[in-house]
Amino acid sequence: MITNVSLISVFVNDIDEAKAFYTEKLGFTLQVDVTVGDGYRWCTVSQPDHPELEIQLALPGPPLDPESVEAIKRMMAKGSMHGFGIATENCRKTFDELVARGVEYVQEPSDRPYGVEAVLRDNSGNWLVLVEKHPYTQSDFD
Repeated sequence: MITNVSLISVFVNDIDEAKAFYTEKLGFTLQVDVTVGDGYRWCTVSQPDHPELEIQLALPGPPLDPESVEAIKRMMAKGSMHGFGIATENCRKTFDELVARGVEYVQEPSDRPYGVEAVLRDNSGNWLVLVEKHPYTQSDFD
């Protein structure tokens, strides 16, 4: 039986720079940073209160074919790669704190039917959606 999601991967341009971004700017905790066979680097971070969900900071490369690697790099350069959502109790306050730390934003906090949402970008072009959830129903979208 599946118990939870334990790992997601995010493509980054440089593992050291991404590790610094996620730990220093977002306040995540380094979980693992090791080099394994053939020089492959396995680096994960997590949100301090949820170490069970690790985020792998991965360079685009094998087992992807060269064409796919180049496509991913182009999307990262455009700043249009998907990232992941980050929950917060106060989106506007957290947004202001992160922007003050130098985190680039795509969209300032906005009221949505499901809460308050802002969109940030990591230093590799991945979108990070910051969400303060509110209770909602289908009728909130009609």
